[in-house]
Amino acid sequence: MVKLLLYYCWLIKLIAISFLAFVLLLRIVVLLWWKPRRIEHHFARQGIRGPPYRIFIGNVKELVEMMLKASSQPMPFSHNILPRVLSFYHHWKKIYGTTFLVWFGPTVRLTLSDPDLIQEIFTSKSEFYEKIEAHPLVKQLEGDGLLSLKGEKWAHHRKIITPTFHMENLKLLVPVVAKSVMDMLEPWYSTMSDSDEVEIEVSEWFQTLTEEVITRTAFGSSYEDGKAIFRLQAQQMVLAAVAFQRVLIPGYRFFPTKRNVNSWRLDREISKSLMKLIERRRENSSNKTRHHGPKDLLGLMIQASNSSSDHDHVTVHDIVEECKSFFFAGKQTTSNLLTWTTVLLAMHPQWQVQAREEVLRVCGSRDTPTKDDVVKLKTVKPPFPKDYHKIHAACLHRASLFLQPRKNNKTFALLLFSRSHAVLIRFLN
Repeated sequence: MVKLLLYYCWLIKLIAISFLAFVLLLRIVVLLWWKPRRIEHHFARQGIRGPPYRIFIGNVKELVEMMLKASSQPMPFSHNILPRVLSFYHHWKKIYGTTFLVWFGPTVRLTLSDPDLIQEIFTSKSEFYEKIEAHPLVKQLEGDGLLSLKGEKWAHHRKIITPTFHMENLKLLVPVVAKSVMDMLEPWYSTMSDSDEVEIEVSEWFQTLTEEVITRTAFGSSYEDGKAIFRLQAQQMVLAAVAFQRVLIPGYRFFPTKRNVNSWRLDREISKSLMKLIERRRENSSNKTRHHGPKDLLGLMIQASNSSSDHDHVTVHDIVEECKSFFFAGKQTTSNLLTWTTVLLAMHPQWQVQAREEVLRVCGSRDTPTKDDVVKLKTVKPPFPKDYHKIHAACLHRASLFLQPRKNNKTFALLLFSRSHAVLIRFLN
């Protein structure tokens, strides 16, 4: 009798384990095969196709191979940057049209390029499209701020931060930005006075410039306070770039691999540095209250954290995550924009002439651009997104003072090297 009971107990356990294994296997099959096939069939009926889905890896292998191949080749002097920046889109667009599916593992992305359709999605259908969940290492890098928040918390943070970007507040930041640009250009002038030909790696200079401007304008601190954070984020970005090129295996980031351990260390150091920055700002705020001057992101977040209202309150963790977002996103977008603008100026010297003439006409031969001057700029302003033209107006103005011909028989040109972002500033007799 006892043996019979043990047998039945063992049998019940076996059946339960088998059932759980079957359910797990079924869920894996649904996730990795049935659901992707159903999605492909759904879009195929609408005439939308794409590269075929491969179980588990999707199109990641082909995508990474095309990106690596494109980045390994020198970039030609052309406005057609799509084959270099989005090589997979350039390749698959010719095969499947402008609208097609791309698979990142078992997760599908619908790729669009029709401006009217994109506008419709963002304006009238935005409630149907949520922000995609970033790769955990990417999210760790960019922070859990406005870039990734959703719903009420996103709206709350946006409400707190919005005054930073009001036009009247941005105008107060123009002198800060102009001073940073002038400080950057002083070494350029000193170097050029010693030689007729000077090679300058503008991408590195612009990265330092944007780091300094962001630290001063968004966090009310000196560049030295934010320098360590930017350096740590640069290391973290390398790890995130490698992880982004691979299929995400759930739970793998928790294994103590060498890359994961390094990523954890960098995240701790970044959070620790940001906490010091926040505490230092809290102490300065308690000693004196700023009634005048521009509002900055960190000051507004700290003010909200001190609120007694539960609805308006934000935690220190929220402040740290928002700081991560603005440190990372602000630097990369602005420095890349300035570098590419310099590339375009090098490719089209006539643009330099028009921009320089306007800056000298509006700002005068020696004055630094003010908030009133920036509004009057028409030629310099259109190519740049809102507010970014302020940095470049100061840059063009200062450069025009140093680089304009000192004699009638002297001209200058900006020549771009094909294998780097270096600019050769050449004075010709």
